Order: sequence, then C-alpha cells, then structure tokens
Amino acid sequence: FGKRGEGPEEMLSAETFQFDSPDTIYALDANKMQISRWAVSAGNRSATRQEVIPLDKSLVRSLDFYATDSCFLIPDYLGEHRYWQVDYSGKPIKSIGKIPTEKDFATENRPALAQAWRSFIDYNPHNGILAMVTQLGESIEIYNTKENTHTVLYGPNGEPQFKSVKGEGFPTGIMGFSDIVVTDQHIYSVFQGVHFKDKLASHQRGEKPEDGGRYIYVFDLKGNPIQKYILDKPIYGIDVNEKTKTIIATCVESDEPIMEFKI
Repeated sequence: FGKRGEGPEEMLSAETFQFDSPDTIYALDANKMQISRWAVSAGNRSATRQEVIPLDKSLVRSLDFYATDSCFLIPDYLGEHRYWQVDYSGKPIKSIGKIPTEKDFATENRPALAQAWRSFIDYNPHNGILAMVTQLGESIEIYNTKENTHTVLYGPNGEPQFKSVKGEGFPTGIMGFSDIVVTDQHIYSVFQGVHFKDKLASHQRGEKPEDGGRYIYVFDLKGNPIQKYILDKPIYGIDVNEKTKTIIATCVESDEPIMEFKI
C-alpha cells in the first residue's frame, strides 16, 4: 500500500485484512498494534489510508479481528477471556467467554495457554454466528450471539497440545487451522493437520516443510461436519462465495499466490 518513501501511506506489515465494502479495507498490523482503514480503487490500482486506530496495550499483540457495525471483535491473548469487543477508538468495551480447555491450569500458565489457543475468528452479522478455530490442535467454537449459545467441538486431534516453559507455550501436537469463514449457511475452515515432530524431522533432513493446509472443512452453523475438500496445493487464507460456488485462496508456495476453484 502506498508508494515507497511516502511515510504516512506506507505499511510495512499486515497480519490480516477485512473488506468492509467493495472500496474499503481494514488492515491489522500486529507489530504496531493498530488497525488502519483504507480506501481502495481497483480502477486506479491505488489505496489511500483514511484512518489509523491504535489498539489498547491491554490487548497485548492482537493477531486477528472482525469489524462489525459497532465494534471490533478481537481474540484475547492473555488467557483470561476468549475474545473482546473493542470500540472504534481501540479501547476494550467488554470481554466474553473463557478458553474452553478441559485441563486444569494454574493462573501463571494462562499466557502460555492463550498462546496455544491462538485462534482465527469470523462473524456473520446476518445470522449472528461467531466462529473460532485454533491454530494448534483441532477445535472449533461457535457462538450464536442471537440465541446466546456457545458450542465447543473437537476433531480427532483434540484441543491444542503444548508444554509451558517459563510462561511460554511450546506446541507439541499438530498445526491445526489457518483461516475461517462464516457464510449464511455454513462454516468453512482451512486445516493442516501436520505433526510438529514431522516438521522437525523435515528440518533435520534438510527439507523445507510444506507451508499451509491442503484441507477445507465445511460445517453447518451448529458445527456438524458437511464436507471435506482435499486440495492439490497448500493454502492459508480463503474467501467463500456460495452464490457463485467459488472459493478464492492464498498459496504462499506458488508464483501465482491467488487461487480460485469451484465447490
């Protein structure tokens, strides 16, 4: 975004993006702890930053978000809650839920637990479904904000596995999900399922482990499995258009990183 040397228009990194409208994008810079709003023009191939929102330091290092009409929804990274409602000045409004681990952890292990339960989030304002999937393990959470229900579901690999060393969480299980999309009828998620021991073995052999996931899981809005797509390339992020039956995905291991396929 912007031209090199422009200073205020320059953005060095972004953790994730969200289209708020066809000509407006929100971008999260986790390193700077700020969300910026950009006006984009496909015709002019340009983007202009309209606003920068610094996030409160109590949110630590936010890695994902969803912008609603009234606030941002941001996962909690200290282990005290599950996610936050944050106003458009970057200040926390309300904390919601807690990490649904089935294990007992001491208070001092909460930050390590939060690291292990790092999650990707999406929300659909039409049906009130907020869903989260974990980067480690195989767990999905579904909040129905209209019915005030919370469902936690696990795949065969269960909840994120880790060991705590001096307050830091070190993964010991699998790489799980890398993105999630909630449509009007379904929940789509990208899944890897690779064991960390296999990644380590690849490094020891001098090989580069595959980067991304080759599976897309599809659930209904209650979390029941509907479909599993197996891809010929690993992907990270997705966008789903059920009307055109199209998924657009990003692949970091290709010279053409934007992929499109029919479902």
